[in-house]
Amino acid sequence: MATETPPETQLPKLTNDEISRYSRHLILPEVGMEGQQKLKAAKVLCVGTGGLGAPLALYLAAAGVGTLGLVDFDTVDASNLQRQIIHSTATVGKLKVDSAEIMLKGLNPYMNVVKHNTMLTSANALEIFNDYDVIADGTDNFQTRYLVNDACVLLGKPNAYGSIFRFEGQASVFATKEGPCYRCLYPEPPPPGLVPSCAEGGVLGILPGLVGIIQATEVIKLILGIGDSLAGRLLLVDALSMQFRTLKLRKNPDCPVCGIHPTVTALIDYDQFCGIEKPAAVGPLEVARDKAVGGAQVIDGIPQIAVEELKRKLDAKEDFFLLDVREPHEVPIASLGAPLIPVGEIEKRIGELAAQKDREIIVHCRSGARSQKAALVLKNAGFTNVENLAGGILAWADKIDPTMPKY
Repeated sequence: MATETPPETQLPKLTNDEISRYSRHLILPEVGMEGQQKLKAAKVLCVGTGGLGAPLALYLAAAGVGTLGLVDFDTVDASNLQRQIIHSTATVGKLKVDSAEIMLKGLNPYMNVVKHNTMLTSANALEIFNDYDVIADGTDNFQTRYLVNDACVLLGKPNAYGSIFRFEGQASVFATKEGPCYRCLYPEPPPPGLVPSCAEGGVLGILPGLVGIIQATEVIKLILGIGDSLAGRLLLVDALSMQFRTLKLRKNPDCPVCGIHPTVTALIDYDQFCGIEKPAAVGPLEVARDKAVGGAQVIDGIPQIAVEELKRKLDAKEDFFLLDVREPHEVPIASLGAPLIPVGEIEKRIGELAAQKDREIIVHCRSGARSQKAALVLKNAGFTNVENLAGGILAWADKIDPTMPKY
């Protein structure tokens, strides 16, 4: 589906320098002078400038898309550079939108960058999206994917979608007039915590480049009105086997957003829809406050113990059991020396912990997210004195042992 473009007489002219720059496009009959002018006139919004947004924005800029909007509120961290190639060592600590602008303008000074240094929310999505022709979703969480989808459907903007995890990726085009939307494929989000994030499960650094470039290709095809878009199809990418599969998607007539009788006619609370508590200022884990017990933070009934308190207990040789619930391949990176049972194996290996049932158990992982899940499993299995190490290995490296590597 092609996006609406101004009449040919209103298309922006190319300078001689631009004609030289885009010469390999211009000699393609499917692009030509008019197609390149359409690219220059186009406005594309990249939601996120991370793993997917990095190659996506770079190739759209290189192709001559005239205006690129960037939505991101994060700053560049050194751990981003394994895959987020729009950033660099020199821009660590900078806002991602500022860092991305440096690279984009260095690549193509003839395009405009519009920076939206903000978290995308139900309150601002429609206003931000309204100025763009195509939305490219490079987000990494379900609540924002549903938000992007619904905003695109409500505004009639095509959504060039991509997602990645470990060695696998997906791509499609949602919210076109005749095609399905993201909710047609995934009517309901998965239960909170069921699908690990890339920070928990990892991602091959090259994979977002592969999927992001597929997204960029779809965006350009939409602008030019050429080829067959991925609307109505889901492309599955398996980088380990280097296999690509395509699944047919159908528009769901009962879809609550794009169906015949939609029930979602305005943007909703997507944190609530996905069962995610809203982040608090104290950090991403400390969101579902129950009550304080003895001064300790409690989340979903699990007391959160600080790394300083764990250090005190270790030094005092107090009687407690420390459990590591990371994956085996993480232990050589950094370790507190605790016995290991990966969080995904806790339920079936619960018998191994029977002797610890009446002891104080402190569970830890890399950041405190997986250990919170494991602590809940133990609590539900009858373990009465279970605590989660807030911040995990990362907090230990920050506050106790700065020589410990952070990953």
